[in-house]
Amino acid sequence: MKTKAQNEVLMEFPSRSSNEGFARAAVACFAAQMDPTMNELEDIKTAVSEAVTNAIVHAYPDAIGKVMVKARICPGNVLEVTVKDHGCGIPDVDKAREPMFTTGGEERSGMGFTIMESFMDRLQVRSVPGRGTSVTMKKKLAPRANAGR
Repeated sequence: MKTKAQNEVLMEFPSRSSNEGFARAAVACFAAQMDPTMNELEDIKTAVSEAVTNAIVHAYPDAIGKVMVKARICPGNVLEVTVKDHGCGIPDVDKAREPMFTTGGEERSGMGFTIMESFMDRLQVRSVPGRGTSVTMKKKLAPRANAGR
């Protein structure tokens, strides 16, 4: 069952590497209304960077496609971020989530999902080969006195 969001934003952009920084900054700006600590904000930015970079590098290896990012503020001071593509998909999600596994060549570390998992409280990966991948991450932020102003 989907939780009702208190606020949300949806953006879509071409899978160009120059858009990774845009997505990272946009989600950080959106999350700022929750009054996160600097550490929480850095965690969110790092996880978003990894998820968007995965979509750019792996979903569309030979073409430019669309990447969608949705950020939601959910009850309980939870930030939910979903990064979705309609690219080639992941044949074996469990294998892809193993540290050091990559399909991106020598220059890739294979640590994307591991990093996302370590910086967020929850990570869910859904993928259908040939149809795309959806990565949903959640992080509960510490309540602060002036949050939501």
